[in-house]
Amino acid sequence: MFTVRTRSSGSPARTGTLRLTHGDVRTPAFVPLATKGVVKTLEPHEVAGLGYELIFANTFHLLLAPGPELVARFGGLHGLMRWDRPIVTDSGGFQVFSMGHGNVADEVKGRGQRAGREREGAILAIEEEGVRFRSYVDGRERFLSPEGSMEVQAALGSDIALVFDECTPFHATREYTARSTERTHRWLRRCLSWHARHGPEGQVVYGIVQGGVEQDLRRESAQTVAASACDGIAIGGSLGADKAQMREVVAWATTELDRRAPARPRHLLGIGEVDDLIAGVELGIDTFDCAMPTRLGRHGVALVPDPLARWRVDLTKASWRNSVDPILDGCPCPACAHGYSRAYLHHLLRAGELTALRLVTLHNLGFVARLMEDLRAGIDAGRLEEVASALRAGGAPGATSCTAG
Repeated sequence: MFTVRTRSSGSPARTGTLRLTHGDVRTPAFVPLATKGVVKTLEPHEVAGLGYELIFANTFHLLLAPGPELVARFGGLHGLMRWDRPIVTDSGGFQVFSMGHGNVADEVKGRGQRAGREREGAILAIEEEGVRFRSYVDGRERFLSPEGSMEVQAALGSDIALVFDECTPFHATREYTARSTERTHRWLRRCLSWHARHGPEGQVVYGIVQGGVEQDLRRESAQTVAASACDGIAIGGSLGADKAQMREVVAWATTELDRRAPARPRHLLGIGEVDDLIAGVELGIDTFDCAMPTRLGRHGVALVPDPLARWRVDLTKASWRNSVDPILDGCPCPACAHGYSRAYLHHLLRAGELTALRLVTLHNLGFVARLMEDLRAGIDAGRLEEVASALRAGGAPGATSCTAG
């Protein structure tokens, strides 16, 4: 299902192709979120038109609404949302974390429990058999087990199913992290066992490396997942308090996977900042998912080649009220190529017009798609270091000589 085309001589980076039931995916690749069966504000053909070959949907949310039975009645998620390319589904493990802690930044900063419960309902218990929680949709108590997660993903008909895991918090003790990681490994075996008996033909399964920020636990988890029969491997859980620690934790896992499972694809869960994508590719990651490009777009924040501003420009700011410039000169996205000025987008955003959210989202996803194209081309040309340095310095994606030539 995965072939490596080119390996970088100066880093673990590589290009390759994922061959899945609904088509091929060129890697390394960014995977936009279609959490509830839609990439927010966009139609599937628009996402495909930007060059995306794989999207990421969520088992937990689709379990609660509209429900796997309805999705299956439409021929799976592909039929329901009219997307004919590959789909990967998360297992629901991260939503268990969110119910207790909020998002990762909330938990690291110690502000997450209240925010998590308000947004996602409430976690009632994490047990050996699975997780009991209160639904944010109707308040009913629900239960999700490893087998149940795989059954829902089978009904969704995704090309890649992720095993059920626990995303351990950053502030968890080493002892809790060790116990949780061991339970995640037991859940891995249960997921693979269920899928071997009942999984749909053509659906592949990714195991998930956990272990928190403990080096030995991360390496042991990578070894355990690599020794299993999973088709690919995701890296999840808490990756640290800052970017330096995150990259160190990811490197522990990818170094071990290079030794133990060099031919299997690797996915980094929940990471999508521009500099993190570049670093992740250099560490040998094949695919990434993150809400960042679409979430920023819905808040009027566009991605631009400006590392000092974290690759962002806030179009809601009054400073753009009279600007005749597009978001980014030379950008081929609909917002820029059709000549919409920052002043016009600012006006639409301040007026609450939904068209602006769509246009900025299209721009952001286009920006990330071209970034990944540049990184793939850099690896294939033997010039990844040069390309990565140019992008980190503020080079516009799509402007490198590797892709332009």
